Amino acid sequence: MRLRRQLTSGVGFGGRNGGRRIISLRHFELSDQGSVRLPIIIAGGAAALFFMSLVAIPLFFGANTLYQSAGGGGDCTDTSGAASQPQQSGDANGIPSNYLQLYKKAGQQYGVPWNLLAGIGKIETDHGRSNLPGVHSGSNSVGAGGPMQFMPGTWASFGIDGDGDHKRDRYDPADAIPGAANYLKHSGAPTRTRTAVFAYNHSVQYVNDVLSWAKRYAGGSFDVTQANGPTCVDMNGAPAAPNEVIAKVLTWAKAQIGKPYIFGGMGPNGYDCSSYTMFAYRSAGVSIPRLSDEQYWWGASIPKGQEQPGDLVFFDYKPGHTGPGHVGMVYNPQKGIMVVAPHTGDVIKFQNYKTYPGGAVGFTRPTAHNGHNGPTKRL
Repeated sequence: MRLRRQLTSGVGFGGRNGGRRIISLRHFELSDQGSVRLPIIIAGGAAALFFMSLVAIPLFFGANTLYQSAGGGGDCTDTSGAASQPQQSGDANGIPSNYLQLYKKAGQQYGVPWNLLAGIGKIETDHGRSNLPGVHSGSNSVGAGGPMQFMPGTWASFGIDGDGDHKRDRYDPADAIPGAANYLKHSGAPTRTRTAVFAYNHSVQYVNDVLSWAKRYAGGSFDVTQANGPTCVDMNGAPAAPNEVIAKVLTWAKAQIGKPYIFGGMGPNGYDCSSYTMFAYRSAGVSIPRLSDEQYWWGASIPKGQEQPGDLVFFDYKPGHTGPGHVGMVYNPQKGIMVVAPHTGDVIKFQNYKTYPGGAVGFTRPTAHNGHNGPTKRL
């Protein structure tokens, strides 16, 4: 008897929230389990699901435009120049000299473009020149304080003693500016710039305003880097397919990159995660089950670290399911890259399975199932 494994995980967005901040966001994704296994429930709830889609899809695209822009397409993103420190423009002459120096110093130290820090400093407090409550002492109406407007909890985690006086003072720009760089770095900068700025303040308009000033301070010569999938350097040296069958599977899988995730989709214009893997193997003459939980028990289990290109990688083992609710296909095991249909509102693309929230719950090799390379077994 196979034991059921269970993983409980939650993914949320926390961080600072100030006067213009939006409450922390939580997102959820539909499991493939429902696409075939519960037709009665789906039929009965079709109207409800349709209404939810009218609400959820606009919210996804509104709040997550920042994730989709600059790294799209589903291939890889060139991040080689993401940490570059651009030359300053004439607009940067309007920044107080001590702040400009601190922005550039922190940018170099943390590998975050200095003009990005300057953009945040401009929007938050006009580089410390604002006299609103919470800039020089105290806090604003929601508790943010200092020239870079840190909440106490976030400052406790990311504040820096930038001037070496053995104090971390959020009102001191010598501490606050490197603290902001530290927080941006933690949140994904410079390779995921929009994501990092959105973590700083949960507003798409805020992200756009900050980046607008960042471009002005660099005279327009600033390219925003947003790697939604793997970076191009991660894609270098992908190993060859272990056999002809897997070569065909991966060729078909890569040809679908950029097509939308469609819950219950059966192609050719879109797929969900398990229909995508099913049709990939079907393209090479190998039949595997339709649903992710069934696919999980179909092939031979592969120990972590021994996965190969073409193996399936599973996530989201939740109570009430007979197996994991999400699946991708290993592409580059050395880099932890998979090709996957992620979720509603996204497209088929490369993604890092080693950093997937909650982690992988297992790997299988479909071609090791009975009728292919021998009897079903747990390798």
